Amino acid sequence: MEASEAKSKKQGASRLCCLCNQRRPVLKRPKTLQQICKECFYEVFEEEIHQVIVKNGLFKSGERVAIGASGGKDSTVLAYVLSELNRRHSYGLDLFLLSIDEGITGYRDDSLETVKRNELQYGLPLQILSYKDLYGWTMDDIVKMIGLKNNCTFCGVFRRQALDRGAALLKVDKLVTGHNADDIAETVLLNILRGDIARLSRCTSITTGEDGPIPRCKPFKYTYEKEIVMYAYFKKLDYFSTECIYSPNAYRGFAREFIKDLERLRPRAILDIIKSGEDFRIATTTKMPEQGTCERCGYISSQKWCKACVLLDGLNRGLPKMGIGRARGGANGDHHKETKKPASAGRSLESKQCGSLDF
Repeated sequence: MEASEAKSKKQGASRLCCLCNQRRPVLKRPKTLQQICKECFYEVFEEEIHQVIVKNGLFKSGERVAIGASGGKDSTVLAYVLSELNRRHSYGLDLFLLSIDEGITGYRDDSLETVKRNELQYGLPLQILSYKDLYGWTMDDIVKMIGLKNNCTFCGVFRRQALDRGAALLKVDKLVTGHNADDIAETVLLNILRGDIARLSRCTSITTGEDGPIPRCKPFKYTYEKEIVMYAYFKKLDYFSTECIYSPNAYRGFAREFIKDLERLRPRAILDIIKSGEDFRIATTTKMPEQGTCERCGYISSQKWCKACVLLDGLNRGLPKMGIGRARGGANGDHHKETKKPASAGRSLESKQCGSLDF
């Protein structure tokens, strides 16, 4: 009888949260495989992000910070957690939501409704910029012209530049994005597969663009995608969960599936890949692209014309595939005899026609 009671107590204890040893566990953390309760999960999830922010000195008191908000799980959780941490730890930040409307019917129009609700829920001002207003094209228009292959190239280049312009309009000091550990591990693999040494050397940086007008930060650099989903689910956050209708054929999807397979075998594989990317060293004899400014718009570029200018020019000429693929030498601008005079380096982002693909 006593042995039976002791066994029952032992089984009961094993079913308690391994952190507080008081409440029943409701989940197994993907990162550590610990069985923990909701309350402890919230605490460790938020504290890990706080420590990343503090140890990397991501913000300074009084800064204006824009949160890239798509309405998806990553940006919604980022907006919620950053708002909470800003209040709890007195960061002293002025936070804003910045959304880009790519013009994808049935996808972005619906997700922007979520962002508008988040604006009210979190009390954060919202700025929305559209591809149509910035470039005269929507992604629906571009896909009609080019098809489903390579459309992500256009969207990625234009979206990055649109975020820069939106951040400039808001006059912020920093732009934060919801890129998580899975995203960064995927990018490391993609840059290795592409042999892209320039991007490989900086894709794991938690802050990029420090030499430009508006640095970008990734507070979720070490945060697993599964844990972001769990946090949003248990907190009952309002987010949009549908995938982009044009992304199933994206090259990144292959890297994503490979990362998921590795995670199933060994959860720490994601962090190990990021660590490998951080430890890469480029030989001093390797010739790296020299950053300059686009002759057409004055934005940062290693070619005569930045990638966005080349893509937009191709669209306007009816030659959308003209800018697809890696630029060589200075070819991006060599066939454009009518290029404008170089713009002043100090010209404001608000007046720029386009940006560069500078991840």
